[in-house]
Amino acid sequence: MTLDSSARPESTDAPAAPETSGRRSTWSALRPLVLRLHFYAGVLVAPLLLIAAVSGLLYALSYQAEKIVYAHELTVPVGDETVPLSQQVHAAKKVNPNGTVTAVWPSAEPGATTRVLMDDPDVEEGKSLAVFVDPYTGEVRGQLPSYGGSGALPVRTWLSEFHANLKLGETGRLYSETAASWMWVVALGGLALWIGRRRKARRELFVPERGPKSRRRTLSWHGSLGLWAAAGLLGLSATGLTWSTYAGENIDLVRAQLDGATPTVSAVIGEGGEGGSGHEGHAGHGGGAAAPAATGPDVGVDKVVEAARAAGIDGSMSVVLPAEGKGYVVKETDTQFPVHLDSVAVNPADGTVMDELRFADYPLLAKLTRFGIDAHSGVFLGLVNQLALAALALALILLVVWGYRMWWLRRPGRPVARGAWRKVPPTVLLPLLAGTALVGWFVPLLGISLLVFLAVDVALGLAARARSRSGDPAARH
Repeated sequence: MTLDSSARPESTDAPAAPETSGRRSTWSALRPLVLRLHFYAGVLVAPLLLIAAVSGLLYALSYQAEKIVYAHELTVPVGDETVPLSQQVHAAKKVNPNGTVTAVWPSAEPGATTRVLMDDPDVEEGKSLAVFVDPYTGEVRGQLPSYGGSGALPVRTWLSEFHANLKLGETGRLYSETAASWMWVVALGGLALWIGRRRKARRELFVPERGPKSRRRTLSWHGSLGLWAAAGLLGLSATGLTWSTYAGENIDLVRAQLDGATPTVSAVIGEGGEGGSGHEGHAGHGGGAAAPAATGPDVGVDKVVEAARAAGIDGSMSVVLPAEGKGYVVKETDTQFPVHLDSVAVNPADGTVMDELRFADYPLLAKLTRFGIDAHSGVFLGLVNQLALAALALALILLVVWGYRMWWLRRPGRPVARGAWRKVPPTVLLPLLAGTALVGWFVPLLGISLLVFLAVDVALGLAARARSRSGDPAARH
């Protein structure tokens, strides 16, 4: 919902609630302010939202593309029985002796390969080398760089990084954070403007108009689609901010204060080991260096998996090899509803379970954060999730295009006059200003860009006033 700044006298954009006793309703006073903010936010943020939507659409489709592009590495003919997991790891190490095994993803279903993850000097920092092994024969099917907890392969990793930072590193993340910071503002503002319009029938709120092409019809499609997509766009904005640079730090602080940080199983060997907590991202938005490998007695990965299964860890899983002073960590990785994300730590010396962490025991806020991030990443509900993300991305693309079309068709119409805030009652304006300042502090890029909007608006106003005084007929509000 962007870029519609018109306020013509003949327009039906008037508020739904009539004025009484010559006094303007609160919404009548607020509406010009919301409309002007919606317009300026659209002018600045719409290009960023368009980039995020197009790259997000491609990312949502990349899950299925990955299965096609990397079919040889990911799938094998189903055999009668599998070879020991340790033998599969040995096969991977044999083809890449310079790599250090950091984790193993056993075959999760019939016909799927086992994935052995390695730190490799020839692989870009922050990524692992995934060696794909046939679990029935021990044959290596191929090697590919892998990234993130979902094991994104090159195609999905590239799209994910482009979506997150335009392949520009930390500086590029400012684009996505700015887009996420403003998306909810633009969506809520557009929603209020659309619902507040006068209309003959309630049906016009949900169903776009037909008829000849016109600005009115474009507005109808823009508003109706925005109404249907608003909840999803708000969700994308909120979850996107959770791993942003600046707002993400504030969100993590709030989660910690509310005891909502994501817990982790304690894998420290010996007394005094305590579980930690941290923010879990998704492929393309996080990563870290591996700790030094552990030394000493080791029962082996097969015994570790047996102990984990006996403790209730089943289905698709990740086996993280022990670092110095720590044990194995075996985690369920099934994010589809109902999720299976339990984890255990296993002592490498004797194969005993040292600690357990059940997803059911996560704090509610940590669960909701996990659901939100996984839904934003397209892994929460599998294909259904990915199709929903693609539909939302397509909707956002159309909203931006229709917004620019309305802006173009409005020419040379007059935008809402400056100074609309003066007509807002003080009882509404003062809390609104305080809330805006608080939100601008909590979401810094929103606050900074809002100040830029105000500075530009003031500068344009001063220039228009100067032209008006000089008698320039081009001077406008």
